[in-house]
Amino acid sequence: MASSGEEPRSGSPCRAGTGTQPPPTADGAQLDAAEDFEVLEEEEDEDLSELPPLEAVGRPPAPPRGDTHPPGTGEAAEDPQEWLDVLGSGLLKKKTLVPGQGVDTRPHKGQDVTVRLRAALEDGTVVEENPALTFTLGDCDVLQALDLCVQLLEMGETALIVSDAKYCYGAQGRSPDIPPNAALTLEVELLAAQDTPDLELLSGKEKIELANRKRERGNFFYQQADYVLAINSYDIALKIISSSSKVDFSPDEEAELLDVKVKCLNNLAASQLKLDHYEAALKSCNLVLEHQPGNIKALFRKGKVLAQQGEYREAIPILKAALKLEPSNKTIHAELSKLVKKHADQKNVETEMYRKMLGNPSAAGTPGKCKDKLPWSIPWKWLFGATAIALGGVALSVVIAARN
Repeated sequence: MASSGEEPRSGSPCRAGTGTQPPPTADGAQLDAAEDFEVLEEEEDEDLSELPPLEAVGRPPAPPRGDTHPPGTGEAAEDPQEWLDVLGSGLLKKKTLVPGQGVDTRPHKGQDVTVRLRAALEDGTVVEENPALTFTLGDCDVLQALDLCVQLLEMGETALIVSDAKYCYGAQGRSPDIPPNAALTLEVELLAAQDTPDLELLSGKEKIELANRKRERGNFFYQQADYVLAINSYDIALKIISSSSKVDFSPDEEAELLDVKVKCLNNLAASQLKLDHYEAALKSCNLVLEHQPGNIKALFRKGKVLAQQGEYREAIPILKAALKLEPSNKTIHAELSKLVKKHADQKNVETEMYRKMLGNPSAAGTPGKCKDKLPWSIPWKWLFGATAIALGGVALSVVIAARN
């Protein structure tokens, strides 16, 4: 399990995916690696693994468990009545091979379930086998096809699941064994289901490992450009870290938990930015800066959020602070230069607008007229005021004379 100080290993997303076959580590692949964060990557929280896609194709019942070959293809269409269309779209189907112990034995969301899994491509090539894969149901810790269908399994039931790439490894696939947009057939047996451990009773090491697993899953979804599910995973990790505890942690464990929290918040902000959720991203950045005022990634993202909101005056000093911490960072240089220009343009527009509001749009172009005025010239407002006072005095004198 990757700790808070390591790069997320390729095996982690795989374990969170379907189990046994880890995808290769992307060379330097990190959060926002293709964007303006390429220079600001932070150890492990930026390394994201790739996942593969699936296609929905009917398949026949799997051979006996002892058979080394995966279920073949071709019979699913012959027995459509035996298949359950899980989502009603035909993209995810389930078929019972061995009945279970009854509907009331089905697992519930939030429980830890253990399944036997075998996954195969359409041509029958086995790409994953795991005799005892354990995950939290409903937390998106595994392929969506598996997470959705296991909720429908009875204890002891063995089922065949045929899923479109959308609910497996998507358009990216998983190098080298699962091609892009590849459908998968999953043979799954539900072995056990139990309530998850009480977070208050977890040791420091257990809490760190659990939070890291959720964070790595969020990294996986970020790599897949599924930012909604990435946010969900980061939120779950943060809830684990922030949960109360009845166990004392060592100073090192406390420091490591804080490190994981900061990484989750940074990546959460990155995901929120992708969805244009600026206020939420700003809040995530501020939470990072409360713990680490000099965190360059948080400073950069906060400056970027403010810039997106048109707050150039506030964004520029924040980016300058980030640049001071890392003067050689070309990404910050480029962003700062862009904002300075935008801010100057904004000021020019505001100045012109104020001139028009004051009814003197050409004032800037006629400064000579003011200079040509004689130094003793009297403003017309003063003349008008003096005349009014004089007339008032005359009227008052007439009134007084009439009374006398």
